Amino acid sequence: MADNKRQESSDQRLISNPEMQERHKGGLITMPFIIANESFEKVAGYGLIPNMILYLIRYYHMGVAKGTNILFFWQAATNFTPILGAFVADTYLGRFLTIGFGSISSLLGMILLWLTAMVPQSKPPPCDIMTQSCRSPTAGQKTLLFSSLVLISIGAGGVRPCSLAFGADQLDRRDNPKNERVLERFFGWYYASAAISVLIALTGIVYIQDHFGYGVGFGVPAILMLISVLVFFLASPLYIKQMASKSLVTGFVQVFVVAYKNRNLSFPLPNSIGCYHHKRDSNIVEPTDNLRFLNKACIIKNREQDVAPDGWASNPWSLSTVDQVEELKALIKVLPLWSTGIIMSINLSQNTFPVLQASSMDRHLTKKFQIPAGSYGMFNIISLALWVILYDRAILPLISKIKGKPVRIGVKLRMGIGLFLTCIAMVVSAIVENARRREAIRDGFQNNPQAVLKMSAMWLVPQFCLNGLAEAFTAIGQTEFFYSELPKSMSSIAAALFGLGLAVANLLASVVVSIIDDITSKGSKDSWVSSNINKGRIDNYYWVLATLSFINLFYYLLCAWAYGPPGRQATEVKVLRGDELSNIQTKVKGLEDCRR
Repeated sequence: MADNKRQESSDQRLISNPEMQERHKGGLITMPFIIANESFEKVAGYGLIPNMILYLIRYYHMGVAKGTNILFFWQAATNFTPILGAFVADTYLGRFLTIGFGSISSLLGMILLWLTAMVPQSKPPPCDIMTQSCRSPTAGQKTLLFSSLVLISIGAGGVRPCSLAFGADQLDRRDNPKNERVLERFFGWYYASAAISVLIALTGIVYIQDHFGYGVGFGVPAILMLISVLVFFLASPLYIKQMASKSLVTGFVQVFVVAYKNRNLSFPLPNSIGCYHHKRDSNIVEPTDNLRFLNKACIIKNREQDVAPDGWASNPWSLSTVDQVEELKALIKVLPLWSTGIIMSINLSQNTFPVLQASSMDRHLTKKFQIPAGSYGMFNIISLALWVILYDRAILPLISKIKGKPVRIGVKLRMGIGLFLTCIAMVVSAIVENARRREAIRDGFQNNPQAVLKMSAMWLVPQFCLNGLAEAFTAIGQTEFFYSELPKSMSSIAAALFGLGLAVANLLASVVVSIIDDITSKGSKDSWVSSNINKGRIDNYYWVLATLSFINLFYYLLCAWAYGPPGRQATEVKVLRGDELSNIQTKVKGLEDCRR
């Protein structure tokens, strides 16, 4: 009877205490649902990309240049919307609802895309073989097609920036001494599962589209996206659902505005902690000396006028908190290191030329089976996934056993290794393409880009593997770096920063191709990036990317040196205990001016 009463009392405390309920949620049990949602979304989304250019050319009668530009902008939008999704999640909806709405948006977009393949009236009629004329799509047909792509991009913006942070929310226990290792393993396995999902998309979905048509090929991703939605919402009662907080972007703008207003204000005397405005429940009471000009945003000029009785600023456009200032500093500090990943992302976004190269080479593994030209990107994913598994399960345990203590490779070293590997990948790409082109010319195929050489397409595999390893080092390292260096309130933005780099890279890749095309095609010459790759000089284009990559590597070394040791931001912030805060609040009560 006594045990029953104690159990009943414990249950009542659990029900009446929301914080205690939150502590009993989350954990490893939620991981299959979160990772499954992200994995199905990736299989569905990435499965549409490889053959989309062929779909636009064959069924919408678009030229290669126009179709390529549409796909570049679509991928740029898909990589940019995660920034908006992170903002919405952190400010308004929270991660759970943002992922949910994003999943539904992706599902609707894929259904519309499937309808373009199933309904004949949704696309132009076939070309007239006799007259060799093709009708362009109508405004309504373009609207339906573009609407599907926009909805898919919006959905990616909801799922991709929040899924990683949402999963980390379920595991992140900063009072756990092993928390750093738990998060490192989670990030690694998360990317491994994402890589496997993309691998399935590049093989299984592409195969279905090639052999069963676009009706089935677009229908399967729609079904997978439906499963993704159902799986995610099924585990709703198990999740830790952190509420959205105040708009970070608005807070950042306020810091700049207030700092500018107070530009002529002198700084307080050293250790004049009571002169800085901070949240009542925050133990960060004094800003760091980094980017010191921003500190003027949180200086209290007149406590009675600037601070309301409840402890909040009377006017947030006249006084910011130390927390706001430090969050903005943390973001500004990581931006140079973030920018070093853009060149690598440009290298990773080179999808068109490898497909053209592979289609001109011998792709047979056996007499009856050949790898689709659009599926060679799977070697990138295979190398990424294998490295993550070996690194976590074999390499680190072995080194730790030899050293006799736990060993891990620092995030900045991992990012540097990845940037070096992408340099080598571009060098290998240039060498292989030069050999392919020389063999095409030697065989008399200079004017026949459709000809298939005897040279095996497996020569393309090393460059894909090197880029996969580069992504494994730099992408995972950057994400872990952002998540650990930025405040927890900015975790969705931390997860979205790498996606923003991809978006910028997609746009810059288009700019680089356009510049090279304009410069090398002057004087009626064949462009380096000609549609006829046997006349073009794609190898020279790869050498340009290799040169940019090596310059970027030195730029990274400079940024890494300037940033200093990771985690220094947290150690520099002045943090006080609760009793110290009370003493300070008592001392500064009524204080009107603590500046020099």
